Amino acid sequence: MPDPEPKVVLLAGASGLVGKSALDALLDAPDIGRVFAVTRRPLGREHPRLANRIVQFDKLETQLKGVTCHVAVCCLGTTIRQAGSEQAFRQVDVDYVLSFARTAKAAQAQRFVVVSSVGADAGAKNFYLRTKGEMEQALANVGFASLDILQPGLLLGFRSQMRPLEFGALLVMPVVNPFLRGAREAFRGIPAKTVGAAILGTTRSGRRGVQRYTHAGMQALARLKSGRTIPLPESKPSPRR
Repeated sequence: MPDPEPKVVLLAGASGLVGKSALDALLDAPDIGRVFAVTRRPLGREHPRLANRIVQFDKLETQLKGVTCHVAVCCLGTTIRQAGSEQAFRQVDVDYVLSFARTAKAAQAQRFVVVSSVGADAGAKNFYLRTKGEMEQALANVGFASLDILQPGLLLGFRSQMRPLEFGALLVMPVVNPFLRGAREAFRGIPAKTVGAAILGTTRSGRRGVQRYTHAGMQALARLKSGRTIPLPESKPSPRR
């Protein structure tokens, strides 16, 4: 059987903690033919299969007109502290994500992968979790053949700017993780590199429809190899809202 056509991936958020790991995993994969990384500033990275497109995210749909891809990956995200207000946070985590999704749909993407958060729920009282849930709900209505929603707990990895609390969590979570079992397992901290590998795994899973993956699902996705399959745990069912 001939090898499948190498996939073209459109990636947003490649300069962030998870986005960098996803970019590394995609560029190292033999079944990924090209990665279009869209960023606000140059990545400063060279690779024969990487094309870095500098864009303004409020003009994304016009600036990327004509691009085509098989898969789109969205690692866009911020914090209220970084954004400065709830409104600015929502602009990045909902408005820009949806703009990117519409751009990906126009680019003929059949699969859309997005990094959300464990506990995301459009009905949550917590603003952060409610916003993430509303983003997931809106993406489900865009109409992708495959929508993979990754819902990590605390992301483990070194950022360029880390608060003391975040650094402390990096030290504590490996000790706490084994005690988070059963329904609490989804809240385990997970290395950003594992989430990046899981993003690559979604492109190999073959699953259709809306799939949600928490800790165990992402660990399984991260182990998927090109041309091979391993059993994946049942993904979190898409809630009816």
